[in-house]
Amino acid sequence: MKLTAPVARKSIRLHKDPPNPPAEIYNLHVEDVTGNNIPLAQAKGKNLLLVNTASDCGYTAQYASLEELRARYPHQLLIIGFPSNEFKEQEKADDESILQFCRVNYGVHFPLSKKSNVLKGDGQHPVYRWLTSKGLNGWNDKAPEWNFSKYLLDEKGRLLAYFGPQVDPLSKEICQLIEQ
Repeated sequence: MKLTAPVARKSIRLHKDPPNPPAEIYNLHVEDVTGNNIPLAQAKGKNLLLVNTASDCGYTAQYASLEELRARYPHQLLIIGFPSNEFKEQEKADDESILQFCRVNYGVHFPLSKKSNVLKGDGQHPVYRWLTSKGLNGWNDKAPEWNFSKYLLDEKGRLLAYFGPQVDPLSKEICQLIEQ
């Protein structure tokens, strides 16, 4: 039997009244799979959902849910996917192939970063360093536990919640936070 994802209950960490972060995420940027720069400052006034992704994972179908979520909240939410090969090497493709896979199979129109390291350590993407460092975001130090872990920020750039991969992007927990 091939195990493709950790077996666990839904992992959710929520901060109902998140502190203003010591470091502003809006100072960071993401290089997308085509080489364009995405300043996170463009998310000011919107919720921001940051998700580490992989194309060969038991949760890969969540790309469709992420795209549906993007379409449901076009003016309230910016989603950025961060392809990563750090969990059982489930994202071996190059950036161009990842983009094609996501568009052809799931109709993805939200931005995807260049393949990134999301786990703590040398080479960790600066956005994920912010997401996983209490000293930067104000309260959370939880690193992604698997592909399709999700971090939701409010319209002021404060980290609201961490959702493990078992939580579908269209879950009531995520939608309620976007709608509040």
